[in-house]
Amino acid sequence: MNFEEIIKKAQQGAPKRFAVAAAEDLDVLQAVNEAASMGLAEPVLVGDKTKIESIIKENSLTSLTKAEIIPSPDLASSAEIAVKMVSEGKADVLMKGLLGTATLLKAVLNKEWGLRTGSLLSHIAIIQSPAFERFFFMTDAAMVMYPDLKQKIDLINNAVKVARSIGLEMPKVACIAAVEVVNPDMPATLDAAALSLMSQRGQIKNCIVDGPLALDNAVSEEAAKHKGVSSPVAGKADILLVPNIETGNAFYKACSYLGGCSVAGILAGAAAPIVLTSRSDSPASKLRSIACAAVASNK
Repeated sequence: MNFEEIIKKAQQGAPKRFAVAAAEDLDVLQAVNEAASMGLAEPVLVGDKTKIESIIKENSLTSLTKAEIIPSPDLASSAEIAVKMVSEGKADVLMKGLLGTATLLKAVLNKEWGLRTGSLLSHIAIIQSPAFERFFFMTDAAMVMYPDLKQKIDLINNAVKVARSIGLEMPKVACIAAVEVVNPDMPATLDAAALSLMSQRGQIKNCIVDGPLALDNAVSEEAAKHKGVSSPVAGKADILLVPNIETGNAFYKACSYLGGCSVAGILAGAAAPIVLTSRSDSPASKLRSIACAAVASNK
């Protein structure tokens, strides 16, 4: 599967309603305009109405000329309105516009009307590499800094749900470490071994977990064979669970800037998918993220 197939999948059925918080941003509106023109999204634009209308007109974003615009006096109000739309079932997906992540997440985590589910919120990167014929899902590059064992279970569960929504019935999860053997001095290898055993005993469902695995023998069957690593995941990993945010963030940006990969990213663990793109993400990356969120929003 590739991103073109995900876009086609997202185009099936009625377009999903996207509540865009603080939509007065050219890059975001360009991506949303493209998504609307392709039938991926029906955007609801929340924010400074004058600025939103001006950006739409000045940049000929014709697919947004009839989009619903909900005026908001400030960024916090934009986040609240957009989140409430999703929590009340008036929108399917939440999308971050021109506001800080902290402001959006404060609304998402509101105890009265937010999108809390009791699960950990986590970032999932979807990566299409020119060197492979399959997707990789990587977590976490942006949200959970130093996950403990319990949080790693949540990270796996969130990533598995997204992978299954896109079409992988039984994804293979590699717990990434610097080495492929358990080393008492390397906590990531101890957690990986525990997660692997939990998977074998059915405590983690709908996937196959193994580790510790170094990145090379997680993704490359040739590397795994050369190192003598034999497991149902080695060389065949779909989901890469990284040990900390530094690893994930560097990996994500290396894929984008050095590896020639196509990438997308969404937040999972809330009551609905959240498109939370970086300011440095390209319009194409934002569009791919919208498509992934639209597919992931299918119940």
